[in-house]
Amino acid sequence: MNLIVGLERADDAGVYKITDDLAMIQTLDFFTPIVDDPYMFGQIAAANALSDVYAMGGTPKTAMNIVCFPLKQMDISVLRQIIQGGIDKLKEAEVVLVGGHSVEDNEMKYGMAVTGFIHPDKILTKKNIKVGDQVILTKPLGTGIINTAIKGGLASDEIIEYVTQLMAALNRDAAEVMQRYPVHACTDITGFGLIGHLAEMVIDTSCGIKLTANRIPIIPEALDFASMGLVPGGAFKNREFRKPLSEFFPSIDRTVEDILFDPQTSGGLLICVDKENADQLLQDLKQKGMDRAANIGEVVSKPAEKIVVM
Repeated sequence: MNLIVGLERADDAGVYKITDDLAMIQTLDFFTPIVDDPYMFGQIAAANALSDVYAMGGTPKTAMNIVCFPLKQMDISVLRQIIQGGIDKLKEAEVVLVGGHSVEDNEMKYGMAVTGFIHPDKILTKKNIKVGDQVILTKPLGTGIINTAIKGGLASDEIIEYVTQLMAALNRDAAEVMQRYPVHACTDITGFGLIGHLAEMVIDTSCGIKLTANRIPIIPEALDFASMGLVPGGAFKNREFRKPLSEFFPSIDRTVEDILFDPQTSGGLLICVDKENADQLLQDLKQKGMDRAANIGEVVSKPAEKIVVM
């Protein structure tokens, strides 16, 4: 059968083998606006949709728009700006927009279906972690909490600009760097938060993951807002769902826990690579501009199927 990655496991995208040397990656993602600027919303939605292909180790090639728009409540110029943002992000990624579909809806939603390609032997999934692997994260956490603060009118212009650019940043450079190394597994951090996506990596394996809290990159303002209680509802759902698989040392502050469950939008890649190559991979990421990239933990044999934060 030519289906390599399908519904049987929770992975970032589906993969279908076309020939012995070529496989097709397919993914789809869309959501409601998370920033006020329509153009930047389009950029973020596009970067987020493309990310799943990068996380599989592939190269995105084509995309199709998915649009839900409240025609009676919003001026059509808003939609034009959103789509232009998406198109410009695709151009940056050297991906071709080939079509799409729109429906009238009471709530604005935008995203893309993306098709990419990869060699069948080079596919990266979440399920191949090895004991001793180092866990590298390429973007800082906290965008969900910051977006909650933005909606509440509490975020400064500076932090709004920083977070917007962070979410709009492609994971392309990170993917290109990791392809030069013997990476065992990869995913991108999105709606399930760091702990949720790590849980998907350890479930049904003989491995666990230990994280060192003070090495995890976090947007400083996210800690401040979390301490004020500005935590999105999705973080509480993530905590409830993955609580049985997570263990926090007593020294870990509750605000840090909140951020590790915080649902991210267009977050960074989470890369598991052998210890011998981790330092050089991390150095290469930083040289490519990912200055907050960090080695945040290690894959261990015990406790199996657990994420321990110390």
